[in-house]
Amino acid sequence: MNHTARPTKAAGIALLLATSLALTACGGQGDQGTRPPAKKADAGSGVPAPAVEDPVVATYDGGLYVLDGETLEIARDIPLPGFNRVNPAGDDRHVMVSTATGFRVLDAAGGTLTDIEFPGDKPGHVVHHAGRTVLFSDGTGDVTAFDPDDLAGGKPRTTTYTSPSPHHGVAVELADGRLVTTLGTEESRTGITVLDGNRKEITRNEKCPGVHGEATAEDEAVVVGCEDGVLIYRDGAITKVDSPTEYGRIGNQAGSEASPIVLGDYKKDADAELERPEQVSLIDTRTGRLRLVDLGTSYTFRSLARGPHGEALVLGTDGAIHVIDPEKAEVTRTIPVVDRWREPLEWQRPRPAIFVRDHTAYVSDPATRRLHAVDIESGKRLATVDLPKAPNELSGVKH
Repeated sequence: MNHTARPTKAAGIALLLATSLALTACGGQGDQGTRPPAKKADAGSGVPAPAVEDPVVATYDGGLYVLDGETLEIARDIPLPGFNRVNPAGDDRHVMVSTATGFRVLDAAGGTLTDIEFPGDKPGHVVHHAGRTVLFSDGTGDVTAFDPDDLAGGKPRTTTYTSPSPHHGVAVELADGRLVTTLGTEESRTGITVLDGNRKEITRNEKCPGVHGEATAEDEAVVVGCEDGVLIYRDGAITKVDSPTEYGRIGNQAGSEASPIVLGDYKKDADAELERPEQVSLIDTRTGRLRLVDLGTSYTFRSLARGPHGEALVLGTDGAIHVIDPEKAEVTRTIPVVDRWREPLEWQRPRPAIFVRDHTAYVSDPATRRLHAVDIESGKRLATVDLPKAPNELSGVKH
């Protein structure tokens, strides 16, 4: 998922209130948007035919744009009031939309906001791994897991777990049913616990202040961020990796099944109203080694992604995608995409975002109300579209 940034100290309470107010409304059941509903497949199939090829979804203030993944033409404009967030559901058709009332399911290929909803207080992180999608509701600490392939037949069967205390958390289910999930309360977050398929605890580590974010790497290694490093869960054991600075917050991560190294952000000023970092972290899950890479430009929590071969990608405020070789911890090239920009103080405000699928990087530019598609390997601009309203969050279906 695109992870929430750490609010500034001065605006923390106000931002939480603003978020609560922003998430006070959502569209009606089965919203169709402003265009005709999806066509049906051949008789007897029971599954709607794709009306939108390889859809990409961008939020805006008041709705969702569903765009053709190749041409970037707007296929659907779906009204949906409030501050909404989007994440891949884990299949080739659906996208999860976090609204005021919970996690709603968007049939992006069909261009329809469905009736399927997973109710939740303060819906937070959405994680897909090993054929399972896991939802975390911050207001209750509830964890809900399901097979996204079952969404085609309606609301899928779920398994659930309730954390001991509500908190802003995250969870990932591994291939054998183990659940890695965060520990914390509304006041503080301290670490992770690992549960077996029956939700009995296997191990835990509570030496991770301010735990935030999750990424999986090659061989099902799981990395979660702390304010002083990360925790790695690999081969049945949890390892703490300390940051090279006293305060070194890694709160947002991006992993790849093609690489044992996880990309993370890196903030080292605990007293900053809003730190604009210029270094990223690379965590080797095999060795526990943590290296920092200087970018020469700042970036935000919507800037991290991975390429098709495990490349680490960072969208900088200089307007370029910085391509990093994770093994060498070096920037190998940059791909100019948008003009220079500056991160806004409030994390809900639009700023450029990156979403990667296969060899294509999709980059939004709220200042010009544009969305670009770029080939990662050649750097060639594949398509650009002008949008009626400034895009905010960016996501799409998986292949």
